[in-house]
Order: sequence, then C-alpha cells, then structure tokens
Amino acid sequence: MAADQPAPEPLVSSPWARSLLSGAIAGFTVDLSLYPLDTIKTRLQKGQQNVPGTSSASSGKPVWKTSLPALRQTIRGIYAGVPSVILGSAPSAAFFFIVYDGVKRSLLPSDLSSGKQPTKMETFLTHSLASSLGEIAACAVRVPTEVVKQRAQAGLFGGSSLHALTDILSLRHQDDKSNGLSGRGYVRVIRELYRGTGITIAREIPFTVLQFTLWEAMKNQYARWGRSSEVTTFGQIPAAPSAFFGSLAGGIAAGLTTPLDVIKTRVMLERRESDANQVRVKDVVSRIMKEEGFEAFWRGIGPRVTAIALGGAIFLGSYQWAWNTLEASENIGETTSEKTNSSLLFQKNI
Repeated sequence: MAADQPAPEPLVSSPWARSLLSGAIAGFTVDLSLYPLDTIKTRLQKGQQNVPGTSSASSGKPVWKTSLPALRQTIRGIYAGVPSVILGSAPSAAFFFIVYDGVKRSLLPSDLSSGKQPTKMETFLTHSLASSLGEIAACAVRVPTEVVKQRAQAGLFGGSSLHALTDILSLRHQDDKSNGLSGRGYVRVIRELYRGTGITIAREIPFTVLQFTLWEAMKNQYARWGRSSEVTTFGQIPAAPSAFFGSLAGGIAAGLTTPLDVIKTRVMLERRESDANQVRVKDVVSRIMKEEGFEAFWRGIGPRVTAIALGGAIFLGSYQWAWNTLEASENIGETTSEKTNSSLLFQKNI
C-alpha cells in the first residue's frame, strides 16, 4: 500500500455495531446447535421428579407401529423449550459482548503512542471485570429465557415453552384489590420470570471469568508464538485457533462450576406453592445434601462439559469469524510490514 494512502477502513466501522452483530450471531449459533445436550443436562439435574408420560410398552401395540411416534416424541422432547432460546440467545449474547468489548476498549490502550503497556495483572483484572459486567447485562435477557426453557425441558407443561410462559403470565390476574394491592400480579410475573437470578449470576460470573481470561491468555500466547502473517490488520487472530482455545477454556470452566449449575437448575424448576412461597438457595442446597448426597452436585457434568466445550468452540469461533469479517477491509493490498506492525501492536496490548 502506498505511503500516502489512508489506512483501510473496516466493513463495519463502529466497534459497538461489530460487538452487537458478532455477539448475536455467536449466541444464536451455539444455543441452537447444542440444544439437545442442554436438554439432557437439565433432565439429569432436575432431581427425583416423575413427569407423566405414556409408555409404548403398555399400549398393546407392536413395537414397529409405535417406534415412529416414539421417535417423533423423543425429538420433540429433546427440543422442548427451543422457541424461548431462539428469541433470547441472540439479544443475550449481543448484550454481553457490547459490555465486554466496551469495558476492554475503555480500560486497555488501543495504541502504543503513549508508550504505556498494560501489565499482566492489569490485563487479567480488565478481562475479569469486563466479563463479569457483561454477564450481568446478559442475564437481563438470559434468566427469563432460562426459566421458560428449563421448565419445558424438564417435561413440565407438556414440554411447551408457550404453556410454561402462559403459566407465568397468568400470575398477573392474582391482584389483591381488597387490600389495596392492585398491580401486585405483575410484580409476581416479574419475580417468577427472574427466579434464580442471584444463583444464575453467582454461577455465570466465576464461569465467565475463568473462560474468558483463559481464552484471552491463549489468544495472546498464540499471537506471540504464531506467525505474524496470521494476525489481521486490526490485530485479531483467525477464527480456527480462537475456536480451539474457546473449547479448552469453556470445558475447564464448565467442570469447575457444575455444582453452581445444579443449584441454579433446581431453583429455576421450583414451582410456587403459595403466594408467600420464596425459593431460597440455602434450602435447595440443604435438601440436595439431605436427600441425594454430595455427589448430586456433580450431576450432568458430562453433558455440561461436553456441551460447553463444543459450545466454546462454536460460540467464540463464530464470534471471532464474525468480528474478523465485519472488521475486514475491502482493500487487501496491505504489505507484509503492515501486517507485522499490526501483529506487534496486538501482542503488546492484549
């Protein structure tokens, strides 16, 4: 590229728009592709609850006549609750990455003109804070989606997301106007939709801090060890190694936070028994210990680690691909020296 030519412009100039679009693509892709594993994990964690069903063995029909309907029922069961995920996954991931990338841009230098480089501790704290705030923002969308989805996955309300949501919305009719409490029904709706918010955030923050600090560290090390020609003009590594590092980081974080995930699942599956009923985390933990033992906290660890390891690859790989695509320039005539300079800038700033 000639010296008097301006630097190439990305296809999407706004970093906020890139975060929103890349996060939405990543969230939708990973949640939809790995939904069956998530359903299996939820059913393993839901505890000793019997969901009414019909066994084909007791119907008196030959196996060959019942196998096809059973297969359809199995598929419907595995994908029970998927509409709520389709509506919630993209906004949730978009919220996360808008906040995550925004905090990183604010706290880490974007150029070396000042001569100041972040230390490893500053980088770690920045990534931890960015991921924590991103998760809190994402939970505003994710928690209601999870409540509806997991009740459908567990076989409640016939496995229907619509029926699970309708049951929650029916609480708006429970106003106590005789005591001047008109409007309390809507408060109950909000409370039910956001049931388990505290334990969800308590699970997501340590998980996300582990996953994203590991992911960023692996990307940084790859950029230092790898070829400078692989780093884009704007300092990003390719999607394939990003996906691999996302898989490793996600699997490790998923295994370590499984007990928190079990508690979160149990809290969200609790049904209200009276207006005064409130599900407390310590009561759920005590009941698990008393009735099922310590090993119950690790239920579903296999599907969880498998799903999130695969999900980390799909989620962070598709995010990296989308970001690189949106950030890429139509002008591909950059020189090797320009790639090398952008690589060095990336390595020093991560």
